[in-house]
Amino acid sequence: MSPVDLLIAAGVALLAGGINSIAGGGSLILFPVLVGLGLGTVAANVTNSVAQWPGYIGGVLGFRKEYSGQRGRMIRFSVVAVLGGTVGSVLLLTTPTEAFDTVVPLLVFLASILLAFQTMITKRLKKQPEGVVHADPVWLYVALFLATVYGGYFGGALGVILVGVLGLGLGRLKLANAMKSAISLVTASVTVVVFGIWGPVEWAYVAVCAPAALLGGFLGAKVATRIPTTPLRVLIVAFGIGVSIYLFLRT
Repeated sequence: MSPVDLLIAAGVALLAGGINSIAGGGSLILFPVLVGLGLGTVAANVTNSVAQWPGYIGGVLGFRKEYSGQRGRMIRFSVVAVLGGTVGSVLLLTTPTEAFDTVVPLLVFLASILLAFQTMITKRLKKQPEGVVHADPVWLYVALFLATVYGGYFGGALGVILVGVLGLGLGRLKLANAMKSAISLVTASVTVVVFGIWGPVEWAYVAVCAPAALLGGFLGAKVATRIPTTPLRVLIVAFGIGVSIYLFLRT
């Protein structure tokens, strides 16, 4: 990789971090760029996962008040996320690269469609009364396990999936958003450990992309209220669908 490649990756990571703060879907931007810079799809995916990890910390810190009185639930959800993230990460590293090349266009397309309906999902959940759920249903843990398996394997638009599942299971959208950030951080931390030890991570890209994504997330949070998210989301979705088509034709 050349210094120009690293500069391009850092610039896109900065943009991705900002997009994550403003509208979500930043991973759909960085992943195809890493592929375009010459990384294989699996190497691009694990490098993208590791590089995006610092951004999840800020999300958890922003919801500190919502975690009050949720210690037991957070522990249970974190255990599920560790198990699901581990299964997904190991599945990615132990299945043939050809299998990931085959399924990744579908995953990118699915992530793009989920991002397109993110606002609709949120609005539907807001219409539900902020009820108090005393006991979490069993299906919620099953759904969270499957979601975090997906997060460990690919992870695009994981936040959208988690908000939908948690919103239905907990009955409180604000708490669902907070738990989404915590579960995403745990899942991402698992992938950092698994991919960092056994995955084909390109650490030079991580070295420039991780701080750039963190800075982008910070700057994005500052301007999030001033930028209309709908046009940006439309561009990201269109870009993601275009990438999925390109990856499908490339296989």
